Amino acid sequence: MSINSDQLEQYRDQLSCGFEQLDPIFGDCIEEALALLSEQGVDDYLEGASIACRIGRGVEPVIIYLEEMPQLAVHVGEAALSLVSKTVWRISRSPNGKAILPFLQVLPEASRRLGSFELFENYVKLIMDTMDRTTGSVHGFHTTIPSPSLPDLLKKMPYLLSQLSCNGLRNWIDYGVRNYTKNPQRQIDYFSLQSADSRAILQRERHGTLFYDNERKLDYYMQALWEIKEQLVPYSEGFDELRKPMPYYDPLGVRVPDVYDDFNGVSGIDRYRALLAHVAAHKTWTRQIVADNFSPFQRIAIEMFEDSRVEMLAMRHYPGLRRLWMALHPKPIEDDCHPEEESCIRHRLAMFSYALLNPDHDYQNPDLLEFAQRFHEIMAESESNTKEISALAISYIARTRRQADLAAKIYFKDTEVSYRDDNRHMWIFIEEGDEEEMFDAESKRKTSEEKLEGLPPRHYPEWDYKAKTYNPDYVSLYESLHPGGDPAEIDVLLSKHSSLAKQLKKMLDLLKPQQLVRIRYQEEGSELDLDVAIRSLIDFKSGAQPDPRINMSHRTDGRDLAVMLLIDLSESVDQIPAGCDQSILQLSKEAVTLLGWAIEQLGDAFAIAGFSSNTRHEVRYQHIKGYGEHWDDTVKGRLASMHAGWSTRMGAAIRHASHYLSARQADKKLMLVLTDGEPSDIDTHDDRQLIEDSRKAVVEADQEGIYTYCINLDPKADEYVKDIFGNQYTVIDRVERLPEQLSKLFMALTK
Repeated sequence: MSINSDQLEQYRDQLSCGFEQLDPIFGDCIEEALALLSEQGVDDYLEGASIACRIGRGVEPVIIYLEEMPQLAVHVGEAALSLVSKTVWRISRSPNGKAILPFLQVLPEASRRLGSFELFENYVKLIMDTMDRTTGSVHGFHTTIPSPSLPDLLKKMPYLLSQLSCNGLRNWIDYGVRNYTKNPQRQIDYFSLQSADSRAILQRERHGTLFYDNERKLDYYMQALWEIKEQLVPYSEGFDELRKPMPYYDPLGVRVPDVYDDFNGVSGIDRYRALLAHVAAHKTWTRQIVADNFSPFQRIAIEMFEDSRVEMLAMRHYPGLRRLWMALHPKPIEDDCHPEEESCIRHRLAMFSYALLNPDHDYQNPDLLEFAQRFHEIMAESESNTKEISALAISYIARTRRQADLAAKIYFKDTEVSYRDDNRHMWIFIEEGDEEEMFDAESKRKTSEEKLEGLPPRHYPEWDYKAKTYNPDYVSLYESLHPGGDPAEIDVLLSKHSSLAKQLKKMLDLLKPQQLVRIRYQEEGSELDLDVAIRSLIDFKSGAQPDPRINMSHRTDGRDLAVMLLIDLSESVDQIPAGCDQSILQLSKEAVTLLGWAIEQLGDAFAIAGFSSNTRHEVRYQHIKGYGEHWDDTVKGRLASMHAGWSTRMGAAIRHASHYLSARQADKKLMLVLTDGEPSDIDTHDDRQLIEDSRKAVVEADQEGIYTYCINLDPKADEYVKDIFGNQYTVIDRVERLPEQLSKLFMALTK
């Protein structure tokens, strides 16, 4: 994109670097960054270049950063921008400053080879770990001696990445570090590929088919045979020591190994094709089902049966896949597992899977043969579906179940099918999923033949203040995704309050987090504070007592906040207050619109939900915005269609909102409750009952680290709101000022 001189000057001012050599190239660099990066990415890009300028290594690191980082972010994600700048800063604080230039110079090739932020992050960690180990800086001890071999290693990195997988690279480096840490010259020879053992270990670790060398072929394969365009994201087994990663796919792409060895007569490239064909079959024919209804044993069986079903369908289109999959599928020996001594559930399912794939199997188990026949009958009638095959899987696991299936000792030999993914795409977890994504993802997948069954109610206790105890499972809460409406209505509301939005924008700029913040006047710090040091020297020469606090350090300043906005949608909010020409609901829409826009500008994680009730048997909780959603037309449409009805059983709604908010990973968690009256419901005749229950729900939220704050629009709220929220409330007497007051109140609570 083209920018004018004023914009160019603004971006140049944002880059805190005075080198005149940057001026001729800065315009082209920032235009490329604006074309490739998001607004936040551009800010991170300029901040990273400013850090590269502050390390004191001249203009060249800054030029490399400006020229190379936009393309690097395209390959591995914008999170790499801050990772690179922080790594450069860390290297500059060590004796290895000479390694900064080669580190930056090889990053573009490394990002193209690695292809994902996960592998790129592991690569950077590997480089930093090598720097520490080759200088002896381990176990908290540091040295002033630079790594003798780090610059040579970095210069050879493009060649090494073209020859080795990530696991092979780590093993090759580990050999050199272990054997030559105490011999600097031999260490240099090893990492510059000059020694015989260096080349020998390289040859030993060089094996298999690298994903990067075949990525384009695999892309064409998916598009030509399956008409599927998916991002292929490599991972390495070498960096995960706690568990062995498996292929899988999600909305972000398909995860595949970074290298495949030849196996059982199948080449590495054909193993990639076998994996991608299996994934494509799932994407074509598998439909999600709710996992909470099945036991772990049942889920394992359903996954294996579904794997076999989609493979059968794929082989109807491409019969040659049978030969490929049969060569990679293990053949379990029928009598190898002893059900009286160990759990044989995986063994039985692997036998069943192989029997379906190979018609010439020699298994004799009558249950296996019967269910294989039933499986083929279902497939012969139609394409079947995931639910139908799930019922057959449950029947099979029930028929063949043994007492020893519960044993801790599990038979694993010849049960792992390496070309299959981990099937996470099959399941919807009601308990664990982010609420809006769960509903929305399923609604997008619904077909006319298969609809998601309604979610079961969630039961919550209610506090009985007279008996001083809970009534267990007393309230039934039903959650749903709020229906959509016209997002243009919300845009009109933003235009209506454009002057207020401009005022809020100035306040928001003050609240936005900064990256590195200097802490001055430190006796011990990471670098010298020249202004204070010179002043102290003058004092010393003058005979005065000098200030010893001549150092400074840095800290990261940021916001880590999760917000839940809970809106009362009871019937009373449809009323028009005296002296006002709009209903409380309409004013609430305007207020939430401004607040949602403001929080999106800040980048805080936030969700919006509305609630109402029709006795304790029907509390309605409607999701309007989820934490994983942006402030887009979908969310605006839901907000525009908000409607009021029923009563206000607040305690259950607060407990359910706390359920989602407590699961967020954040330093601070804030729940804002917007209501126009006291808690009430038609089946409760004691006015204090729901007030006391709401107070108890607020206490429970506080115990989970959630700060609950109420914005009440009832002029008489002082009579009861303090009993519920303590001092954590605001009563807005002039309802027409709600849009202005709500946003400013949020900023005051979170500044």
